[in-house]
Amino acid sequence: MRPLKEIPQSLLKSIRFILCDIDDTLTFEGSLPSESFAALHRLKESGFFVIPVTGRPAGWCDHIARFWPVEGVVGENGAFYFQYQHSSRKMIRHFFNDEDQRLHDRERLKVIADQVLLKVPGAALSADQAYREADLAIDFCEDVPPLSVEAVENIVEIFESHGAKAKVSSIHVNGWFGEYDKRSMSLLLLDSIFGINKKEAEEKILFIGDSPNDCPMFETFPVSVGVANVKDFSARLNPAPAWVTQNKGGYGFAEMVDFLLSQLDQKE
Repeated sequence: MRPLKEIPQSLLKSIRFILCDIDDTLTFEGSLPSESFAALHRLKESGFFVIPVTGRPAGWCDHIARFWPVEGVVGENGAFYFQYQHSSRKMIRHFFNDEDQRLHDRERLKVIADQVLLKVPGAALSADQAYREADLAIDFCEDVPPLSVEAVENIVEIFESHGAKAKVSSIHVNGWFGEYDKRSMSLLLLDSIFGINKKEAEEKILFIGDSPNDCPMFETFPVSVGVANVKDFSARLNPAPAWVTQNKGGYGFAEMVDFLLSQLDQKE
């Protein structure tokens, strides 16, 4: 991972979309700093399209799509995308699985939840589980004392033993049934809403994240950035982002925006 300032200006000249994780990328120590939220507004005012790509639940994503300065949101690690059209006051909601399948999968995930809570002391359902449509989030450090690496790996193993996918974020282990992830749903949103294919997306997108569940995005987009705390997961990143900020969390995101806009000013 190279310093942010080493991104060649030639790679930045075509960037039009900023895709970003939320937890510990826009946030810092569980809060959303004014610096990162102001940076979102600065991006919008400068003509960029911002799309959060997060493990957070559908209930949160409805709010984000409506009230944040964004052009859409991918949630629950790729289970859906939402896009709010302000002119028509219409929310577009696209799910990978239909409602019947999601209901069936929630029953299967409940079995996994019961097993995790029984076998992994200290683990808990995430506080936002009630607002989820498609996945199960197990809290290992957000609202509970941090669990060991071994405990987190045990949670992942339980998911996988039931045939579910599992991804580790900075605060949760998220698990689901379905052949999707952050990358596949992001590409679908870009194609369906903006008419941008995968090759075009690789040239027009900067992605910034912080943890192993962002690896599909780091792999897909050549201009991939990690906020400084991504280094905490260096042994589990495959691949790692190409560049990294000096600052952590939302302050690292604001640092990236400052750098990007400064390069835009130089280009002009």
